[in-house]
Amino acid sequence: MKPFSAISFALTAVLAALLAPLPAAADVGDDRFLAARDAYRLGDRAKLERIAPDLRGYELEPYIDYWLISPRLKDMDAGTIRSFLTRHDKSFLAERLRSDWLKLLASRQQWAEFDAEVGKLAQPDQDIVCYTLQSRRARGDATASDDALPLWLNLLEPPDACVPVIESLIVDKRVLADDAWARIRRQFEANKMAAARLSMNYLPPTQTPDSSVVDAVIDKPMPWLVRLPADFGNNRALRELAALAIQRIARSDPRVAADQLTRIESRLQASERSWAWAQIGWLAAQRHLPEALDDFRRAGNASLGDEAIQWKARAALRAQDWAALRTTIEKMPPALAALPDWTYWLGRAYRAGGRVEEANALFARIAGQPNFYGNLADDELNRPTQTPPRARPPTRDELNQVAAQPGIQRALTFFRLNLRFEAVREWNWALRGMNDRELLAAAEIARRSDIFDRSIATADRTKNEHDFSLRYPAPFADQVRPAARNQSLDEGWVYGLMRQESRFVTDARSSVGASGLMQLMPATAKWVAKKIGLKDYQHGRVGDADVNVLLGTSYMRMVLDSLDDQPVLASAAYNAGPARARKWRADRPLEGAIYAETIPFSETRDYVKKVMSNSVYYSAQFDGRPQSLKARLGVIGPRTGADGANSDLP
Repeated sequence: MKPFSAISFALTAVLAALLAPLPAAADVGDDRFLAARDAYRLGDRAKLERIAPDLRGYELEPYIDYWLISPRLKDMDAGTIRSFLTRHDKSFLAERLRSDWLKLLASRQQWAEFDAEVGKLAQPDQDIVCYTLQSRRARGDATASDDALPLWLNLLEPPDACVPVIESLIVDKRVLADDAWARIRRQFEANKMAAARLSMNYLPPTQTPDSSVVDAVIDKPMPWLVRLPADFGNNRALRELAALAIQRIARSDPRVAADQLTRIESRLQASERSWAWAQIGWLAAQRHLPEALDDFRRAGNASLGDEAIQWKARAALRAQDWAALRTTIEKMPPALAALPDWTYWLGRAYRAGGRVEEANALFARIAGQPNFYGNLADDELNRPTQTPPRARPPTRDELNQVAAQPGIQRALTFFRLNLRFEAVREWNWALRGMNDRELLAAAEIARRSDIFDRSIATADRTKNEHDFSLRYPAPFADQVRPAARNQSLDEGWVYGLMRQESRFVTDARSSVGASGLMQLMPATAKWVAKKIGLKDYQHGRVGDADVNVLLGTSYMRMVLDSLDDQPVLASAAYNAGPARARKWRADRPLEGAIYAETIPFSETRDYVKKVMSNSVYYSAQFDGRPQSLKARLGVIGPRTGADGANSDLP
């Protein structure tokens, strides 16, 4: 067989206005590559070796080399490995093989060889970071413990490579009993119970609880707590375990936990009592309980983790206690307070307190950013959101240069083979270090190939030159626009939701089974099909774009009708279900932005913000005029007795 052209068929395809017929050589090469892939996955090395010569010059030939080396890495000499790394320098596969090799060297404690190679790794994972610390410790680097110390509180479920690093902190006496209990508290906060059990072993022998006691605190905290002896306050381990038991009870019922803490708090020390109240406040705030702020106040100056302090801010926001919101944000760690979320809300708190100039300075800091809070800051400064000037389209030379990059060619070939996981991995790796012009060219190449998710993700990376038609594309117009009109839906909102759901990948499928452009769950799709009288519906049809958009927009209309025609509520319902969206209302009218910020589920909270911000940019494109996100968010009405209506909605 003749070698394949160095220029991928995919390159030709994306630079042409119309796709040309697939060349026979690429057809054969694709078939041989898929056969080689099957051989590798089955461990059939003999078959892989027979196929390998047929794929010389094929875009994915480096994968054959990798598959021949990686299963035998333990037996490979360093020269063979370095030869591969040199031939495929800076590629994703070189990074992957180098990482695997470094882990092998570390497992053998070949630290000199490890140190010589680790600096060439572009993106070290957590294992490599910890192996590097192990290597530094092995050669007597006294600063290794200093750099390892942050892992004590932040790496709550350490991989095997990091366990020696964590334990070295104990050997070096860099962490003591107080630090061990602090780590255990963090693990309880993160609900990492297996890790917390292991951390109990790091306590001094006099404070190490019996495993059966730990099991009772975790699994049956209330019975264990009520059986505590009256003098438990004299025992540190029992006091700490009591605070942990309170935290476990609060996960189920913060008010019951508050009653129990009130009963025993006089026997706890200040740090234990404050931490327990802070945990109750955090978990009460997530349930929108009005007592949450009082719980936080009883915690005093307790050190709060990032999640807890953000929920303290949300509790203040929900109560519209602007003074409490201001002081809470001002006490956040600087990196957290600098996020657009808290920059915006601190500005609102300042404005509520009459500090208008300081508020406007904060709004100006994030205004123009293409996100939920950048849009809201625009509104506060009376600058309705609009798309930035469109960058000059990529030239043919710019398209050619980007499309000729081996990583882009490999990604496009994988997309052609419907191997999306491998394609996305190669594509993302190829984008590293690209400037705005290169990113715009890559995004345009993806758009011309109908790979909309990569076009969006790539265009989203530009810093100074932007093309929002690539960031916010509107494909499937023949399906979406008539469906939106038929359901009297705002087209910008429909596209905003679809962009967030699937990035316009028609065969997208979530981990929980949602399918298609609008990510419909099987039960929801079946229910909607029945409601609208779609005859002969079977779930296999949900992947068809016409059917998916019909069912999805019909469901959007039904949800919108059941939730006061409020897109914020309907967006929350589309992600988490109508019952939850209703439950998250307040007892009084609530600004739409506050409703969104105080959604208890982090996934849904992020989803609603992005859908609503997306809708602003789509509407700006469709209407040709600036948009106000704050106006779109509106005001969410209070809970009513009618909230149970239309409860048959899935």
